Amino acid sequence: MTSTTLDPSTVDSPTTAELDARNISAWFGGHKVLDRVSLRMPAGQVTALIGPSGCGKSTFLRILNRMHELVPGAELAGEVLLDGEDLYDPSRRITDARRHVGMVFQKPNPFPAMSIYDNVLAGLKLTAVRASRRTKDDLVEECLRKAGLWHEVQTRLRSPGGALSGGQQQRLCIARSLAVRPRVLLMDEPCSALDPTSTRRIEETIGELSTEVTIVIVTHNMQQAQRVSQHCAFFLAEQGTPGVIVEHGLTSAMFDTPQDRRTADYVHGRFG
Repeated sequence: MTSTTLDPSTVDSPTTAELDARNISAWFGGHKVLDRVSLRMPAGQVTALIGPSGCGKSTFLRILNRMHELVPGAELAGEVLLDGEDLYDPSRRITDARRHVGMVFQKPNPFPAMSIYDNVLAGLKLTAVRASRRTKDDLVEECLRKAGLWHEVQTRLRSPGGALSGGQQQRLCIARSLAVRPRVLLMDEPCSALDPTSTRRIEETIGELSTEVTIVIVTHNMQQAQRVSQHCAFFLAEQGTPGVIVEHGLTSAMFDTPQDRRTADYVHGRFG
């Protein structure tokens, strides 16, 4: 793998990117779980994916940064375009796709024995990016600040990441994702295992980051979807059929004046 050097002059955040999924279908071992799903996720904004469990939201999210293809027996059809460029182009390395489209999972997953400092920089090693010690120091501070964690950990950067609280670990994972300069950040129910105080801090972090990186979040919390997102897509799989998008648009319209009765029933808690 060819290594690259992180240039301190490029420390400013990269340009946010539009993500455009077109006619995405997905299978697991011959079982179809998504059927011709299309969704444009605007640059520099937050798009929330909502819907009952089992309707394909998390599968769709993983397709957006090429994690779906790592599952044995998984297949997919369609296109995922990042500012018009196909993330699944055969000439494009999977590490390149992951660098541009980062992921934060439902359960915080820092490397427990690795220090807070090294956790933030872990992605640089995976993407073969070299940097000077000064550049690394600056990057760690910048990413921890953006993740809302710097003031809590600045005096113990060499302590194990696994010693942090659950909410702190999730913010550490956000900092780790930001260190490789993604243009899109995917979040799969990032607050589902957190207490209300930690959830509020993560939501604040999402709001602060959204002008610098395009965010796509899966959430089952309707209030959270309203608080953090500008755009929303409602997924549904009915009576054993594959998941589809019933309706998508501005979050305010989806909750206040939905066009489909099923959307209105779901966002108002009448099913799901």
